Amino acid sequence: MGLRGARRGSGPDSAALGALKPARLSAIIRPRPTAPSAGRRPFALPHERAPDLSATPFSQLEAPAPSQKGLTGEERRRIFLRNANFSDNVDVRKNIATFGCDLSLIEFPEWQRTKHVHRLHPYLGKFIPQLVELFLRRFFGAGDTILDPFAGSGTTLVEAAALGINSLGIELSPFNCLIIAAKTRRHDLGLLRREVADAFRRVEDFTRSGAGDGLLPLGPKLGSFTTDSDYLRAWFAPLALQQLLFYRSIIPDYGNRDLLRVILSRTARSLRLIPHYDLARPKAPLRVGEQYYCVKHRRMCEPITDGLRFFRRYSRDTVSRIEEFDKLRSDAAVTILQGDARTTPLPEGVRLDGVFTSPPYVGMIDYHEQHRYAYELFPELERRDASEIGPMSLGKGKKAQRAYQADIAAVFRHIRPWLKPTAKLFVVANDTHGLYPAIGEMAGLRLVDTFHRPVPMRTERDTKTYFESIFWFELA
Repeated sequence: MGLRGARRGSGPDSAALGALKPARLSAIIRPRPTAPSAGRRPFALPHERAPDLSATPFSQLEAPAPSQKGLTGEERRRIFLRNANFSDNVDVRKNIATFGCDLSLIEFPEWQRTKHVHRLHPYLGKFIPQLVELFLRRFFGAGDTILDPFAGSGTTLVEAAALGINSLGIELSPFNCLIIAAKTRRHDLGLLRREVADAFRRVEDFTRSGAGDGLLPLGPKLGSFTTDSDYLRAWFAPLALQQLLFYRSIIPDYGNRDLLRVILSRTARSLRLIPHYDLARPKAPLRVGEQYYCVKHRRMCEPITDGLRFFRRYSRDTVSRIEEFDKLRSDAAVTILQGDARTTPLPEGVRLDGVFTSPPYVGMIDYHEQHRYAYELFPELERRDASEIGPMSLGKGKKAQRAYQADIAAVFRHIRPWLKPTAKLFVVANDTHGLYPAIGEMAGLRLVDTFHRPVPMRTERDTKTYFESIFWFELA
C-alpha cells in the first residue's frame, strides 16, 4: 500500500520532529560521531592504587574490586582501566607479540564497542566486535569462508562482512536470526528511510488520537488494541502497550518488516515497567508511578509509561547505523541458518577455512528468556528453550558440565565434514570449569594455543570482571 502523507502536529514530541516527511528522515538522522564531542569534559573518578599483576597469568587473576556502589557501568569500566596494571603481565606479552595489543580492549569506550549495527538491538552475552576483528585480520583473509555455529546476535558475521570474508551462522533462536538478518541484509536505503519515517509518523498520530484532535484521519484510536498476553499487560503501562500493539499492527504494510520488528522490540525492551538501570536482568515489573532511586540517573525516577520518544530515538538510530555499516561492508556472502548447531547441515559445496565462535556459557544466561518481551510481541516466533546448550535452568554442577561438554563436542563433530584440512577453529569461552581441552579431544581436535583476556562489566549492572579464554583448535 502507499505511504501515508506526513503532517505537522502538536502531539508528543512533535516539536522535536517538526514538519518531518517520510522522504526527509535524513533531517533527523545525523551520522554517529567518530570521536567524543570536542570540549566535553570527562567525568572525574577516584584514583585507586593499581595492584601489581605482572607476575600472574590472566587466567589466575581476580579483578580489583574497589567500592563501586552507585556507579554506572561505564564508570566501573574506567575505574578498572585505571586500576589494572597489566603492562608487564605474562599473557600481555604473548598477546602483544601475536596481535600487537594486549587483547583487553578496555581502552574502547562504549560507543566504539557498539559501533554501527552492533547496537541495532541489545543482546546479553555478545562479545566485543574488536576482538572478532583482531582474530579475523590475523588468521583469515578476504575471500575465505568461516562459520559461527553459535551466531547469537551476529557479531562474527557482521565483522566478516566488513573484511570481505564469507560467513555462515547457525542460530537456534528465531528472534536472534531476525536480528542478524536485519544487521546483515542489503537494504534499499531510500525505501528504508521512507518506511521507518512513515511508521513513526503513524504511531505519533495514533498517540495523539487520545488527545481529542478532531482533525486526525480516521483510524485506530488509543484503547482499541487488546492482547491475551498476561506478560505484556503486567510489564507495560497502558499507553506504552497500546503504542506497541499499534506499531505491530502496521508492520505488514511495509517492505522492511524485519527491521521494523527490531525497532519495535528494542523499544519494548526500554518501555518495560522496570528500573532504568536494570534492563539486562529484571526480576519483576514495578507499578505505574512507583518511585525508586535510580543509580543510572542518580535521582528518584518512575518507570516509563509513554514510548513515543523511544520510537523516535530508535527509528533515527536504526537508520543511521544501517547507513553507516552500508558504507563499510563488502560484497562477501552472509548466510543465516536457523536451527540446532548439532544437526543443522551446511549448504552443499561449502568448504570452511575456519570457525570463530563464542558458545553459550554453562548455566549462565537464559538466552530465550532475555528476549521474552519480543516473543510475546511476535508469537509466530517459536521459542526453542528445550534445545539450548548449557541452559541456566540446569545450573553449573558436574552433571550439567558433562552434558555441556558432550553437546559442544557434538557441534564440532557435526561440522567436521565441511572443514578444510587446514581450518583454524577459535572458541571464546569463560572456561572457569576447565571444560574445553576435553571438549577438543572429544571432537577430534588438537589444541594449538590459548589466549587469555580480562572482560570487565558486560551489562548495565554487571560489576564483576572475569577472564576469558580464546582456544585455538585445529583438526587432529
